[in-house]
Formats: sequence, C-alpha cells, structure tokens
Amino acid sequence: MSTEPEIPVNRAATLTDVAKLAGVSVATASKAINGRGDVRAATRQRVLEAAEMLSFAPNALARGLLGGRTGTVGLLTSDLEGRFSIPILMGAEDAFGAGQVSVFLCDARGDAIRERYHVRALLSRRVDGLIVVGSRTDPRPPLAGPIPVPVVYVYAPSANPDDISITVDNVGGGRLAIEHLLACGRRNIAHITGDAGYQAARDRADGAAAALADAGLAMLDGKPYYGSWDETWGRAAAHIVVERHPEVDAIFCGSDQIARGVLETLRDLGRDVPGSIAVAGFDNWEAVAAHSRPRLTSIDMNLEQLGAAAGRRLFAAIDGGDLPRSDQYPGRLVMRDSTAPAQ
Repeated sequence: MSTEPEIPVNRAATLTDVAKLAGVSVATASKAINGRGDVRAATRQRVLEAAEMLSFAPNALARGLLGGRTGTVGLLTSDLEGRFSIPILMGAEDAFGAGQVSVFLCDARGDAIRERYHVRALLSRRVDGLIVVGSRTDPRPPLAGPIPVPVVYVYAPSANPDDISITVDNVGGGRLAIEHLLACGRRNIAHITGDAGYQAARDRADGAAAALADAGLAMLDGKPYYGSWDETWGRAAAHIVVERHPEVDAIFCGSDQIARGVLETLRDLGRDVPGSIAVAGFDNWEAVAAHSRPRLTSIDMNLEQLGAAAGRRLFAAIDGGDLPRSDQYPGRLVMRDSTAPAQ
C-alpha cells in the first residue's frame, strides 16, 4: 500500500484519496466500495482498509446516481389525521433501515388533482419508488398516467389486479373478534358497525357472520347495525340493541370509536361490562381503546407490519427481480378489560 496522502485540514477524504492510498485506479476503488463482483478479494480488502484509515464516507447521493438510484422513496397518503399512514410509514422505514432511505411524505387529502401534483413533484425528485396509502380499504384507481418507478399500494388496494397491493384481512378480523366472544361463552351477539358503503364495514360483518354460522348461531336481528364510524352512532345503536334484545350478552363493534359510544350507553343503562355483556372493538386505536372505561378489547390491524411488507415489496420491485406479489395480512386480538368469560 502506498504512503498515506496528505489531506488538507477541514476537507473530507475523497474517492481519489482512497484510490491513491490503496494503489488502485479510482474506478477500481469505486467498484470495491460499492461491492461490485469484478474486483479481486485482496484488492477489495486493500481499498476498504484505505477507506477506513481515511475515514472515507461515500456520498450516498453520488453512489445512488452511479447505480441509477437516489435512495429516496415517496409515500403518498390521503389520510389527513395520520391514523393509518403514520404506523404504515413507521413500518416502511423499519424495512428500509435507519438512514438508508429518505422518505418524502405527501398528503393528497383525497383529491385526485392534488394527488397528480404530488406524484409529478415526487417523480421530479427522482424517487426510486412510491408507496400509496389509502384512507379506506375500498379498491382505488391506479395512479394516473405513466409511472416510471415501481408503486406499492397499502391499506387501499389498487383496482388494477396487476399492481402490487398490501392489505388488511378485514374478513379474518371480524371472524377473530367473534371467535373470541364465543370462547368467552357469549351466544347472543350483536354487531354494530359503520357505513355500509365502506368495504371494511362489509368485510368485517361478513367475517363475523361466518364465524357465528360456524357455531350454529346468527347475529341478533340477523344482520349488522350499519351506521357511522363515530361514538354518537355507538351510543344510539346500543340503546336500540338493548331495548330490542335485553338478552344480548356481547356486542362486536366495527371500530373502537363506535365501541366507546357503546360502552358509555351500557354504563348509563347499568349493564355490567364485561360481567353481563362483553364488548369488542376494531382498530386497536391506542388513544381510544386503552383509555375507555373499561379498557377495550380490540382487533389490531398490524399497520406497521403492513408498512414493513410494503417496504420490502418496493425494494424487490426496484431491484427488478421476480415481480413481487400482492398480499393480505391478518389482524391480531388485543385483550383488555371489556371481554371476559360470561358470569
């Protein structure tokens, strides 16, 4: 190895400095540092030792440009409150690795024109790929126009089956909630949920109905109580259920907000939760579920897992290997105080 070059004070070492110290060309030094296979092992080791000696830190942008990449990804959401997009972003960043990829977060606010603007802006920054997060689970139109980079849709699937979509198994989540209530010995179960125009509401109800049917049972009134996704509807619907069916011993709610309204009404009516009636929610929204009275058992959609899966799929698509596939991920039951074996 040649004599260590003198580097001026306050100047970071360059690839040229590393090449000179290792006694190789700049091109060979670049190949060795970037892991190219056409460099002899002994040469690569010499270059890496020189880089370490000089505290050489390769410029991430320059390295990316040499490989046709910028090390950036766009995450486009329509979830104004961050209820779904933030956990998904956290999971995606975990998959990307700390400091390895920069993420540009854009909020389209459910506006197609704003979405197109953000897509153009992200592409102008030469992002390597896009993750598109929906605010509801209904299939959405694919991004408009030709998109020259890989795209992964999360939570809301693309309407194009050829696109890569990572989604929640809402049918399985509904089934999981009912199976838990059945295991608690409940048999007179009502289902209060949100707007029937939402795919999530219909899917969760389908899963609940299937689990009850497997047990030889049916929902009270033979169908879900569809309404809105808020506490006001939960309070009103709980009054209806208890008046019509005083024998009700469990209520499965399509969201945690609905469930909190249900819990308030049951408390007002003097119904013991979980003694005489169990309540389960959906979303495992910590701000609601963990602070309800009593604390709410709920189905967690594993949104961070979805984000991590989206990140891995995007990496695979960027690498250009086998075409990544769409996938659906199950939820998990988080038990708290609102469910227990029937007394």
